[in-house]
Amino acid sequence: MTSQILSAAPPAAPVKARAPWRRDILLGMPVVLFLLVLLIYPVGQLLWMSVSPADGVLTLDQYARLFHSSVYLDVLGITFKIAGWTTVLAVIGAYPVAYLTTIAKPGAKSSLLFWILLPFWTSFLVRMFSWIVLLGRNGVINQLLQSLGVTDAPASLLYNFGATLVGMVHAMMPLAILTMISVMENIDRNLPRAALTLGARPGAAFWLVYFPLSLPGVAAAAIMVFVTSLGFFITPALLGGRRETMITQLIIDQVQQTMNWGFAGAISMLLLVAVLLVFVAYDRLVGLSTLAGEASSAGERNRGSRGPLRRAGYQLLGALANATDLIGRLIPTRARSAEQNAGGGKLLWTVVVLVLLFLILPAFLMIPISFSSSSALDWPPRGVSMQWYQEMWDSPTWMSAAVRSLIVGLGTGVLSMLIGTPTAFLLVRSRMRFKAVFMAFVLLPIIVPRMIIAVGIFYFFSKVHLVGSAFGLMLGHTVVAIPYVVMTMMAVLKNYDTRLDQAAYSLGARPWATLRYVTFPIVGAGLLSSFLFAFVTSFDELTIALFVTGGLDATLPKQFWDEVILSVSPTIAAVSTCLFVFIALVIWAADRLRRRSAAH
Repeated sequence: MTSQILSAAPPAAPVKARAPWRRDILLGMPVVLFLLVLLIYPVGQLLWMSVSPADGVLTLDQYARLFHSSVYLDVLGITFKIAGWTTVLAVIGAYPVAYLTTIAKPGAKSSLLFWILLPFWTSFLVRMFSWIVLLGRNGVINQLLQSLGVTDAPASLLYNFGATLVGMVHAMMPLAILTMISVMENIDRNLPRAALTLGARPGAAFWLVYFPLSLPGVAAAAIMVFVTSLGFFITPALLGGRRETMITQLIIDQVQQTMNWGFAGAISMLLLVAVLLVFVAYDRLVGLSTLAGEASSAGERNRGSRGPLRRAGYQLLGALANATDLIGRLIPTRARSAEQNAGGGKLLWTVVVLVLLFLILPAFLMIPISFSSSSALDWPPRGVSMQWYQEMWDSPTWMSAAVRSLIVGLGTGVLSMLIGTPTAFLLVRSRMRFKAVFMAFVLLPIIVPRMIIAVGIFYFFSKVHLVGSAFGLMLGHTVVAIPYVVMTMMAVLKNYDTRLDQAAYSLGARPWATLRYVTFPIVGAGLLSSFLFAFVTSFDELTIALFVTGGLDATLPKQFWDEVILSVSPTIAAVSTCLFVFIALVIWAADRLRRRSAAH
């Protein structure tokens, strides 16, 4: 039917050099106004308080205090160290998973995506709580080590740098995988095949042809993981010790314990400047457009200025290619050809399965513990009982938190779509000037650390009496969800055939009728995906909820956090299991709807 419409339609009119400015304003105004009011103003107000005390006289006393002691710079160094190691390990572990997902056959690809999305959408708190069970004195790993005779007594596996790093890598790796996939899917698979046809060995075809093309995805994954890690506080608070304190924990202490807004603003400024410097360097080397799955425009502009660096890089890739081919010669020719035809060798599949087990198994361990009859989190669980599910169900606190999270999540999903979808149309369809600047503005909720956004919104909402309200929490969650909706819809619209719209115009359809009857039905799966992305982002959001929610109106992550901090019981394992099953059902339903949409 689509081909008939396109063939029957007259030749499309030439596209104008620039979209009408009025349409651009209408599409861009919602996101500009929303972020100006709920991001730029609150964060700016917080930073302004760092130089303006109560008497209104500008001063740098807070910054003098900040740099007077080496403690805060040491904490910033610890933050960068944890974020750096997390980025390196997460990207290395994510690359083979992303690569195999993009080259796998459709059935295998769908299965891989499910097992990637499951840990990605599973609550951070659930995953970190599972590591408490795994690494505890009576946890799974200690029990295993003692049963094998490796240790005679439980080892101290929690509250140290190793536990923090494992938890951070586990939390960030799914984000790295999905970011790489968005770029790798746009790589022409015929290029490595052409290299093989011209006589290149498999190692050379991969390292010298495919890998350089995938570097924008690697860079985008690295910057996303690094910046997110800089603003993370859940993992170090639950798994780390005193030596693993991150700078966001200092901001929380200044706001919640001492109410020292000026010093909190000074620490926030220190963190924000560090993050902005990282993004400026990234934009010059790679380009912010890679965060939306586009090519590395900045890298092309600067190609000539990095000659020695590029030559050293290609020498390293050449060495890796030779090493890979040398290892490949050890595999029998028949087995090697069979593996290549299968879309990935056994070694690659083995590595990917191990990485996915690392991402999935911790959350699965919550299921047997939730049915334990013991009040302790021992392994293996003792007995079988439903008492912890009954306790959760009978608790008005847990039930009200779940209902509140659902309401706020649904509202965030709708509001994010209403604001983010027109923005995506503007960025993809328009030829507006300064598009890169506008893109950077839209990505500000990702660039600015979440903790700074949360503290700024909290101070602003306290002035307008929105603290403790579901609407205020919905607005705060929408701020951080908009960039993900925009990037999701941009990826969908880039693959959309605009000739369908032109055919509708030529047949007399008005713009709104074209959107309603042609565009939206085709991009419906993308709209659903962006809605679910925003919903899950809100459903799992803790940082903003930690400040904006009231004492009796907590969301599910906030209630989960309070319970983990105060006491650790199997009731939390029951809540974790319910959340895990709920997310799995959401992913399954989204995949079914996506397939049904593709079939039509």
